[in-house]
This record gives sequence, structure tokens and C-alpha cells, in this order.
Amino acid sequence: MLNSRESISWVIGGPQGSGVDSASHIFLKSIAMAGLHIFGKREYHSNIKGEHSYFSIRFSDKIVRSHVDEIDILVSFDAETVLRHSPFVVNEGVLIYDPDITNKKIEEIHTLDFSSKERIKKILSSSKKCYDFKGILEDLRERGVKLIELPYFDLIKEFSEKIQDHSLSKLARITNVMSLSASLAIMNFDVELMKRGIQDTFSSKPKIMEINTDAAIFTYNYVKENFKDSYFKYSVNTKDKKPNAQNLIIAQGNQTSPLGKIVAGCRFQTYYPITPATDDSEYLESNQLVEQKDEKYGSVVVVQTEDEIAAITMAIGAALTSVRACTTTSGPGFSLMAEALGWAGINEVPLVVTLYQRAGPSTGLPTRQEQGDLLFAINAGHGEFPKIVYASGDIEESFYDTIRVFNYAEIFQTPVIHLLDKYLSNSIITCNRFNYREIKINRGKLKQTQPKDETLPESRFKRFDLNGGEISERVPLGTENAIFWNTGDEHDEYGHITEDPTMRKDMMEKRLSKLELISSNIPIDEQISIEFESELDFSSATLLLVLSWGSTKGAILDSLARLSKERKQIQFLYIQIKLLNPFPGKELENVIMDKIERIKKNTKISSKLLVKSVVIEMNYLSQLDLLIKQNTNLRADYNVLKYNGRPMSNTEIYDSLLNIIENKSEQKVILTNGV
Repeated sequence: MLNSRESISWVIGGPQGSGVDSASHIFLKSIAMAGLHIFGKREYHSNIKGEHSYFSIRFSDKIVRSHVDEIDILVSFDAETVLRHSPFVVNEGVLIYDPDITNKKIEEIHTLDFSSKERIKKILSSSKKCYDFKGILEDLRERGVKLIELPYFDLIKEFSEKIQDHSLSKLARITNVMSLSASLAIMNFDVELMKRGIQDTFSSKPKIMEINTDAAIFTYNYVKENFKDSYFKYSVNTKDKKPNAQNLIIAQGNQTSPLGKIVAGCRFQTYYPITPATDDSEYLESNQLVEQKDEKYGSVVVVQTEDEIAAITMAIGAALTSVRACTTTSGPGFSLMAEALGWAGINEVPLVVTLYQRAGPSTGLPTRQEQGDLLFAINAGHGEFPKIVYASGDIEESFYDTIRVFNYAEIFQTPVIHLLDKYLSNSIITCNRFNYREIKINRGKLKQTQPKDETLPESRFKRFDLNGGEISERVPLGTENAIFWNTGDEHDEYGHITEDPTMRKDMMEKRLSKLELISSNIPIDEQISIEFESELDFSSATLLLVLSWGSTKGAILDSLARLSKERKQIQFLYIQIKLLNPFPGKELENVIMDKIERIKKNTKISSKLLVKSVVIEMNYLSQLDLLIKQNTNLRADYNVLKYNGRPMSNTEIYDSLLNIIENKSEQKVILTNGV
């Protein structure tokens, strides 16, 4: 469906508040309606309006899981977008821009940071071009980039005359739909699918939908009339739509976990506003009524609290009533929750904390990407108590994992921290429809009633029974014949405060022995996931072993898919670690050793198999690698890291792994790409 191209990378940029997001959503919906696979990501500053933001979309007739640094089509609302992103436009790519920018001076763009100015200056100097927009455009022309001038103001004036609406200030808002329409025109995209994308986006606003549809068609025709089709090498054929296109859905990261919560039976969520976690709760708020086929099943209560301490303690209170409860936050908010997390631990409360990581420390980069909270999540809270830390690797996975973590919390009666991050939250993919009907809910040892036990005084209930193994029966607060106590102090079987040394020893062992129970009862494939294993090459004596956790998964998979085709003499194995605490050290060693032995046996290698192991993650300390060293005898040969606030791209990981294969790499590789 893409003529002579495996995938196309499309980027649109402009000031925050200028319509970058709405344009992107119309574009990706139109593309998805054609049966193509998409991956989109949003980047934005931590202010409300004015600073530069952009949206990157990569699409293909094959599955795409990540973004690339290269840009095939760049769409700009302003001069800054051209400055920041034009160096990444590929030779013979396309730039759509307003010709008015040629009159601006680079020094006048006050939102452009120093490093970007220096990068542009260096590029123009190396190609002996003037340090201005004319120099930039001249450099692009020499690289074969096709320049599409869209004189937005003139086109809006002409369009206003056509529709007899002279309110230019109002019509200025259609700049975004004009730019995406121009993009679709140069790809010979189906106009009807474009119209459907616009209508779907503005379905609740008929007048706006009509104006935007008309403006898009107007611009589409303008580009077709003024630029020859032969001028472009990008073309999307929508006539041979795949038969399974109807099974695809567009899934957004800040919506899939909330959807998983609804299916899991979560009926109470708390939050204090914080980026990027707030989107999760806001989506739940807008979909609080749970119904299917006109049958109402109940509702999700979502509460915005006065702070994060109130958020976690309120969720704990709800969980004690047997409601499946959750609190959602990001790094700074999670810091405030640490003490209450310990209270949940000592009282064996089944609580879920959805932790959307972002760059720290302190406020750090509020709207940027990092995986810096791994060790903090594992060690949060003073003293020793069991907790599960679980990480999802992609958007689709986060839906199913959300349901899993609610099961884990209740089966093992312990807090569960579900690690997501900004990249997952602000990304969009096409994937298969969620198979939610076959999902099983396991509430563990929960009883809704309790018969009176004449052997116990005052209808007391041994909530922390030491004779029932690691997991005691639990009942909702207020259950008849089941009086027990909750306190932050050490307690006896009924929950009464005690400082007895024997009781303390027994309670500590009861709680902490859950870690071994968790390790032995969660299925291995839910702890460790083999995501990529290349076909055996009987002549190969080299294995590239890649280990990671969380949202680096997509870019790694796309890179390995490409490398395995190009380097058939290399064996590739990629393992994603999902259960981070308790860490599956022995299981990880066994999986890796079994794979190595199988490769040796099947390939009949006479010489020693060369294993190159790589740990890839987005933090400075290589926190996963530290966990591997603490819990196994494994040692990584290479660490690929990134901590500049921008997510890892397919481009960067591919280049890094290729250098490792060719023995051109340092032991520690620091990735730096990103605008």
C-alpha cells in the first residue's frame, strides 16, 4: 500500500495551542482508516501555550512499534519548526511551510534554545550557507528536499471568499487542517478517507466539522493544481485495503490502562493532578459509567484529592472495604506516598499504584521521558515489607497488565506498583481489538460474609491469622461477626498493637515470605517475556542477547526485525523483564542458559559460542543492570542508555546494536538524539 517504501515518517510542529494535536489525530485516523499500521508520539514543553510542540507519526502496511529520527514529510506552522526539524528531513523528503518565514531572522525566535541554534549554525556553516532561513531552504533544495509553499494567510483569505465567511481571525484556526490536507495530497491519499478522519474528530461539532472539511478539500485541490504528482516519491494506495483492517483499533497510552482498570473491576481511583498521570484519571472521569449493550454495570468513582498523601490513604481506605482501588501518580507525587505505602504493606492491603514515570529528580522535566524510578519504586517505604513492581513494555500490553496487577494485589494481599511512563502515555498505536471477554478476575481469599465463631470473643476475626500460611482470609470493613483492627504499628492476629518480640518475628516472616510465594506463583511468561528470537543459523557462532524493561521494547523490536534480515549470521534473542520485584533472578538465568544450550546443540558449533549481552534502558545508572548484578551471576557486556528527556528511537537502537555487532562500540553507549 506504500509504493516502494516500508514506512513513512511524518512530523508536524508548531507553538503549543496552535492545533498540532488535533491535526495529528485527524491525520492518523485517516491513515488508520486506510488499513495501515501507525505509531505516533507527542512531544511538548511544560508550559500551557507558546513553546514548541510536535507530533511524530510513522505508518506502514506492516506493524510499526516505534518512531525514527529521520523525517520523510515535515509540516510546519511556524519558523521554529523548520529550524528545529529540517536537519532530520531525509534527502528527497518533503517540507511544507509558510513562505513568510523567509523574512524572519533566526535571532528573533526567542523560544529557540541555544543548542538548537548552534546545531543549525554548524550545519549551515559546513555547507557554506548563510545563517538565515534562505540558507536553510537552499540547503534543503541541494539535498533534493521538495519544498511545498503554503501561504496560509492568502489561502485563508481565498477560502473565506469562497464560503462567504470573512471572520479571518476565526478561520485562522483551520491552518492545522490545511497543513495535514496538503500532506495527504502529496501522497495521493483518498479524499473520502480524509473527510472521514475530519468528521470523526469533530463529530460532536457539526459546524466546525463542515468548515474544516471544506478547508481540507480546498487545500487538497490547491496542492494538486500547483504541484505535479511526479514531484513526490511518496504515494499511499488505499484501494487494496487489507481485509483485517476492520479488526484494528487506535489505542492511546493514556487510555489503555484506564480501560484495563474498568475491565479489571477497579471502582475507585484517586489522584492529585500531575503530568503525565493526570490523563489516566481524566479519561476514567469521562467514562465513569460502566455499561455494555445498554446494560449498566456500575460506575467508577474518581476523586481528585487535595494532595498525594490524601490520594493514597483514601485509596487504601477504599481497598479495606473490598473495593478494587487504585491511585495514579508520577515521580514527585509518588515520593509523598512512601509512608502510606508502608502502612498498606504492614496491613496487607491490596492496593494498586499506577506510576507514570517522567524525568527527575524533583520537578525535573515534567513533560519528558525517563525510566529513572525503578529502584525508587522497589525500595519505596521505610522498613521491610513485600510489594510487587511490574512494568509494561507497550500500549497494548498495558491494557492486559493493568488487569493482571489488580489480580496480583488481591491474590497476594500486597501493594502493587505498575510502572508506565510518559512515552507510553503520550503515544498512539494501531493494534488488534482487546480480547477482554476471556479475561479472568481472581480476588484471592476474599470473603463477603463471616459466620460467628463462638470460640472467639466479641465476634473477633483473625485478619492476620498466622496459621493460614502467608495469605490470610480477608473481609470488608464492617462485616458482621468480623471485628479486627488496622494500625500502622506492629500487630497481633486481630490487628491489635503489640511489641512482643515473638509476634514481631512471626508477622515479619508471614509478610516477607510472600516474596517467595509471588515468585513461585506468577507464571514465568508473565515475569520474563521472550519478545524476539531469530531463526537458527547453523553456521552462526555469535548470539546478541538484548535485555530491557518498559517502553524501550517497541524500538528494540523494530531494530531487531531489521537487523535479523541484514545479519543472518547472527543469532538474536530479546528478553523483556516485566516483574522487577521480587526480581526473577534464577528464572532469568535459567531462561538464558537454556537458550544458549539449545543454540549450541542445534547449530553444532564446534568452537565456543560468542555471546554479546546488551542492557538497554532510559536512565543514567543502568538500574536494570544493577538489579541483574544483585540477583544473578549474569554480567552485561554493553549498556545502552539515554537520559536527555527524549525517548529512544528505532534509529538510535539500530545504530547502537549494529556497532556492537561490528565491534565498534564502547561498553557504555549514551544516546543523545531528540529535539
